[in-house]
Amino acid sequence: MLISVYRYDYKKDLDYKMQDYNVNPDDCSGVMLLDALSFIKDNLDETLTFRRSCGEGVCGSDAMNINGKNGLACVTPLSKFSDSGKVVLRPLPGMPIIRDLVVDLTNFYSQYRKVKPFLLNDDSISYEAENLQSKEDRDKLDGLYECILCACCTSACPSYWWNPDKFFGPAACLQSARFVFDSRDNKTRERLIDLDDQFSIFRCRTIMNCTYVCPKGLNPAKVISELRMEMLKHKI
Repeated sequence: MLISVYRYDYKKDLDYKMQDYNVNPDDCSGVMLLDALSFIKDNLDETLTFRRSCGEGVCGSDAMNINGKNGLACVTPLSKFSDSGKVVLRPLPGMPIIRDLVVDLTNFYSQYRKVKPFLLNDDSISYEAENLQSKEDRDKLDGLYECILCACCTSACPSYWWNPDKFFGPAACLQSARFVFDSRDNKTRERLIDLDDQFSIFRCRTIMNCTYVCPKGLNPAKVISELRMEMLKHKI
């Protein structure tokens, strides 16, 4: 199998290059693309740089562009490429590149912080017992809490490419909704007012790139539309 990897170091290189590695999947310690990358780094080229952590599709560390589509290397089976015999790996698009497949996520996390991704409640939060909610209220969080902040969706969004400092991006919008629709949070109106400008969530054009690439099967575009409807409901 031929694995072609984007190589670039902003401290040393004037331009990027694609470097090819021939890997026998049988030599890898596992059956996923991440295992092949680990094989390359351990046996063929120790200078290859990429992020990884859990290897189970939970942490989102190894997000990258795989044959033109953002995804997680750890949950992408090598057998997926058996027909073509070739894999092309590039860093997530729309993000500053630090080195090889590693991008700078500073702005991504900055937008995430802006939505205040934690419960806000002035009066009914208990610090001595669980803060319970009904099964119906808990069900409203399905499709929201599963986000692992891998940045696959946000880096696939042209609106974020054009306005990364103003548009929150699909991941941050999804995290905003996770607390807007949480029955234990009593700052819904304040949260929605913070979104009331022409960029924060309204820059979304619903082209569905975010939904197409999400490795957890979530639908950020739908959630952004629901946030807009919630703003109308609260007359904001």
